[in-house]
Amino acid sequence: MTYRVIDTETCGLEGGVVEIASVDVVDGVIRQPMSDLVSPDRPISIDAMAIHHITEEMVEGKPRIAVAVRRYQGSRYYVAHNAAFDRAMLPEMNGEWICTFKLARELYPDLRYSNQYLRYALNLDVSVPEGLYPHRALYDCYVTAALLQRIIKDSGWSAEQMVAITARPTLLRTLKFGKYRGKLIADIAEQDPAYLRWMLKSIDDLSDDMKYSLQHFLNG
Repeated sequence: MTYRVIDTETCGLEGGVVEIASVDVVDGVIRQPMSDLVSPDRPISIDAMAIHHITEEMVEGKPRIAVAVRRYQGSRYYVAHNAAFDRAMLPEMNGEWICTFKLARELYPDLRYSNQYLRYALNLDVSVPEGLYPHRALYDCYVTAALLQRIIKDSGWSAEQMVAITARPTLLRTLKFGKYRGKLIADIAEQDPAYLRWMLKSIDDLSDDMKYSLQHFLNG
């Protein structure tokens, strides 16, 4: 069984890939690390540079993502932490996608879900080559690969089960914004269900996961 763990770094939240990397997890062993800097289709934002430290000078003359992505293609399963984002950045990648963010939220409901938080909360065994650091694509691939292996060990899920969990909405338990920020959605549904109904009717940019969760708890 082979999983190709993918990560991208971008010009900002709206896209524009500046780096792509991957590692393969083959029967539990991490192999074939790859990474490429990419010339983006827009300027790199200062906020993005402050996170990944990739500058305009570093990507000058590098290939566009449509060229760089070719050597990352060909896997049956692609894995990413917040796969919806990376999948949107890489429409050329044909295959089944697995999201470790959604898997972790399903399996470890009481934790936070950033890569680095999960690394230390779960005491993951991460062996990263010297010279890499967080928020560079290849470094993050190593952490995600270790997280994937831990999830498989703890859950026993097959590849197809992980694909199915990735594809369906995730049940959120805590409200992350608004006047009940930090409160359990189940408790809000009992104490102030009108507020949750108002959210569903009035907030246009609710995620599919949030809509699903509000409806779940409102329906009891």
